[in-house]
Amino acid sequence: MSDKFPSSEPVAESPLPSAKLLLVDDEDNILRSLQRVLRKEPYELTTATSGDQAIGLMEEQGFDLVISDARMPGMDGPTLLATIKKKDPSCIRILLTGYADIDSTVKAINDGQIYRYISKPWNDDELRLIIRQALAFKQSERRRLALEKLTRKQNQELQELNSTLEQKVRARTEELRETADMLDLAYQELRKNYVTTTEVFSSLIDKRLPANRQPNAKVITLVRAFAAYHKLDEEMTQNLAMAAALYNLGKLSWPDELITAPSDLLSRDQKLEYLKYPVVGEQLLMALEPLRDAAKIIRHHQEKWNGYGIPDRLEGKDIPLGARILRLAVDFIELQFGLILERRVPRDNAIKLIKRYRDRLYDPDIADQFLEMVIEIAPDVDHENPDILVLDTLRLKPGMVMARNLYATSGMLLLNEGKVLSSLLIDKLAAFEKGEPDGHRYTLYVHRPEEETETPT
Repeated sequence: MSDKFPSSEPVAESPLPSAKLLLVDDEDNILRSLQRVLRKEPYELTTATSGDQAIGLMEEQGFDLVISDARMPGMDGPTLLATIKKKDPSCIRILLTGYADIDSTVKAINDGQIYRYISKPWNDDELRLIIRQALAFKQSERRRLALEKLTRKQNQELQELNSTLEQKVRARTEELRETADMLDLAYQELRKNYVTTTEVFSSLIDKRLPANRQPNAKVITLVRAFAAYHKLDEEMTQNLAMAAALYNLGKLSWPDELITAPSDLLSRDQKLEYLKYPVVGEQLLMALEPLRDAAKIIRHHQEKWNGYGIPDRLEGKDIPLGARILRLAVDFIELQFGLILERRVPRDNAIKLIKRYRDRLYDPDIADQFLEMVIEIAPDVDHENPDILVLDTLRLKPGMVMARNLYATSGMLLLNEGKVLSSLLIDKLAAFEKGEPDGHRYTLYVHRPEEETETPT
């Protein structure tokens, strides 16, 4: 069993067109260095040599992103960024700091709520990537706010129309109601919890692999089953599910030949890239506070019980519990998908391998619990439950609640666990199903309605 991984630039959205950047430092040579690094980027650059000058420029024209040095005479960087946050919360704030500026960095995070801090001396490519990601984040926030505004406006227009013209436009009302429902659905999707969001990203990560070698959905199902079987608390269950959805995030920028190659067959250079992927995955999630614990699980899910794993060579119970569980699920699924060894390993042989390495790669106690669940409770990963119905789309009824996520054949997440089905959703699901290739039919897992589980008196 190997533990390897890659680092590369992740795919980010295109930055804002003609983005305006303000560079603030009391040293001219630092400003010139920043301008040199960014001279080929599509940004409008403005410089300031003090906090007061930067505030004046902000009041005159406004900026999309500000990069400020931490230590400056007069107003320091953290104070400047905190002031900018109050004046323009939408402006992205980045702090340039030396390794010794811990107090300044903490102040900037607490008071200025900065997007990132960058240590000096910086890496030019990393600096450009961070700025592109920050501007792409701002662009997505603008789109989200615009959609919310549009939703409120159209809902208000619909209410006014219904109250004044209901009798005259009855035929038109049905069409508008459907539009309002769709906007409502879009609005609700924007506000979904982070667990669902990560599972959407998981389906995108899976699309880099062939359809028969996409592990993320199986890994998510397996860790959820383990959490339920051993009655882990809700917080741990959510963190495990998010980590299972995003554990491959650090591989997104790999070339196809690397991402599909079994880890035991990688060349020396490929192995060096492979060994980085848990840390890259953690770094990409660092700015998202709700994903902090999931990011820690991702960082350590390739550690080994005997202390010879990556990236920090943690040993035994120093490895976070979630990481110990995730490693078992990942190895069990990836062995069967041919992502670790040259050949696909049959399920029974995967169980034997985990038993063989239970006290070297894995926490032996958790490995025993995991195998007990896999063998006795979840023979095919998806364990049977008498309170869950397995239905096709023709037998769905409004009010039913999804017991598991539903994915299209393309890997796209269609319905998330816990979703309450409405007539509109069922109709739309049937329409999606008709468009699937080769007449593929959906299989849905829903909770048995309460009236069907009651014991007759």
